[in-house]
Amino acid sequence: MSFRCIILSFLLVFVSTVNVKPACAEKAGKPSKEVVYFSAITLYHPIVMYQRYQPLMDYLTKNTPYKFELRLSQDYRNIINFLKNNDVQVALLGGATYLEAKEQFNIVPILKPLGHDGKPYYRSVFIARADNKKINKLSDLKGKSIAFASERSTSGYLVPLNELYAKGGITLRDLSKYVNLKYHDSVAREVLRGNFDAGAVIDSVANSFKDRGLKIIALSDPIPGLPIVVRADVPDEVVNAIKKALLALDYNNPEHRKIMAQWDEEFRYGFAEAEDSDYNSIRAIVAYLVKKGVKIPR
Repeated sequence: MSFRCIILSFLLVFVSTVNVKPACAEKAGKPSKEVVYFSAITLYHPIVMYQRYQPLMDYLTKNTPYKFELRLSQDYRNIINFLKNNDVQVALLGGATYLEAKEQFNIVPILKPLGHDGKPYYRSVFIARADNKKINKLSDLKGKSIAFASERSTSGYLVPLNELYAKGGITLRDLSKYVNLKYHDSVAREVLRGNFDAGAVIDSVANSFKDRGLKIIALSDPIPGLPIVVRADVPDEVVNAIKKALLALDYNNPEHRKIMAQWDEEFRYGFAEAEDSDYNSIRAIVAYLVKKGVKIPR
């Protein structure tokens, strides 16, 4: 991709009209490959999202009969509308976002990323500044201020709330203050700046900030891997091509590991097939929190 294409793509992140593309996105005339649009939940600032997810698009374009283009969403709600309106056909969702979208229209989970241990799970993490001697475990969060990710984030809000309520005996009313931020990396930065005593983020973001002055104070139970979903009307040949290309990757293969090293940490260890029942544990958490009086966005 040329430097001009990269700059234009960055600028488009901030444009609200999702159907606008750089003039160099495809050659004049009929494109050589059918385009499939891919989006992902906003774990990071849009420019970082582009840097970490575009290499995956390049891999899929090279290893399938289709051209994959990244269409970034502004927030968790936005990505649901992208799928609903067929602005994207494939997306990486969180567990809770998947369940919310599933209630509105028919989508199908096809794959889930593996963790560094080779298992299809990840975790939610509570973080604090490394020099904060008063916060070292979950129970220390009572009376403190916490930054969460989006209200629709599984690992940045719903699972952390479940940890607080079910394990720590701490409710939102027991905190001195709390806020929901757009991106997981924004949560980490706000904690690092000292604006909040602690924060809740996905483990990959926590790990990326461990050497920048943050520490992990609590880990959740394993969470089913973030589902890669397709609209139910996506042709089987597209779904099969995606699955074939990604399931072929083996982290133990040095050549494959070199390819995946360019991707976001969520995708660096390979993939497993996914199905709807994988996310029943998220359904149980939502039901528990509703019973406790927590308002779940819908």
